[in-house]
Amino acid sequence: MLRDTGVEVRLDTMVLEVTPDRQVHMVGKDTGYRVEAVKSILLAMGCRERTRGAIAIPGTRPAGIFTAGAAQRYVNMEGWLPGRRVVILGSGDIGLIMARRMTLEGAKVLACVEVMPYSGGLNRNIVQCLQDYDIPLYLSHTVTEIRGTERVEQVVVSQVDPRRQPIPGTEMVFDCDTLLLSVGLIPENELTRQAGIAIDPRTNGAVVWENMETSLPGVFASGNVAHVHDLVDFVTAESQRAGKAAARFVLDGAGEPGSALEVVNGDGVSYTVPQRIRPERVEAACDLFFRVNRVCGPSRIAVTSGGNRIAAYSRDCLAPGEMEHILLPRKLLDRAGGALTVSIEEVASK
Repeated sequence: MLRDTGVEVRLDTMVLEVTPDRQVHMVGKDTGYRVEAVKSILLAMGCRERTRGAIAIPGTRPAGIFTAGAAQRYVNMEGWLPGRRVVILGSGDIGLIMARRMTLEGAKVLACVEVMPYSGGLNRNIVQCLQDYDIPLYLSHTVTEIRGTERVEQVVVSQVDPRRQPIPGTEMVFDCDTLLLSVGLIPENELTRQAGIAIDPRTNGAVVWENMETSLPGVFASGNVAHVHDLVDFVTAESQRAGKAAARFVLDGAGEPGSALEVVNGDGVSYTVPQRIRPERVEAACDLFFRVNRVCGPSRIAVTSGGNRIAAYSRDCLAPGEMEHILLPRKLLDRAGGALTVSIEEVASK
């Protein structure tokens, strides 16, 4: 599709800085160092994995410790099997998928260990990647020690209390040669911060409007650099929306800022994207994504404004590992009397 356009593609080129006046500093293998002034920028740098250093696991520093994404690359692209006896720390989707993949490649996955009382991955991955292969999932547990000299020889797993502190006397020792880390993703937002763009501390991504525009006019963010997604379908749809908005900004300019509705996290909600909505810029409906901070049974997603409920959406269950999506119609936004609060109301079972 890109080849059918007049868009110039520069490979082997790294952006070093984005300035508040939309100057892009870049260096390339063929072009050298360049500074270009542009009308619009779309930030789509994705995210990176947390490493052992980010979570400070005690123990020695042997070979055999990989992020789940690195192991995925070794198996899928390089044809290498990282290990034979594997423990996985964290239950993010990549870790769950790698539990199945390592099993299919002939390795023995001993356990998947999760510090939270719930999994961070999609329920279908828990079923298809762990339960279907009889791989145990230890919730409210974490790795408290890594043992080994040249290669991982053992990992110690302990139960944790509600404050996520290891409970003495609950240790389990697994004899293994590999530890895979699936302990979360971090949006690549160094360029975003350099440009002075507002960052949401809950998502670690830019604060965005309904069209994925950031606090810096003409600069847009989409995909995992805005917030970590679980399904690539949402990344695609969000990026298409941001791309259209960036093109519209180039053609039509900034336009009038207009009034904005702030989206507030209510009970049970960890974050929402977008964080700001301008009703007059919404055509039919605004996509709103959010995550919950606890496992819920039958529930209502309540949207209130000015103390009045203006919308409610029913769900059979909600879980932190599943990103939720609702549509806010333009007519509903026009009736809002102030900030929008998104909350979870659990419904008592009959």
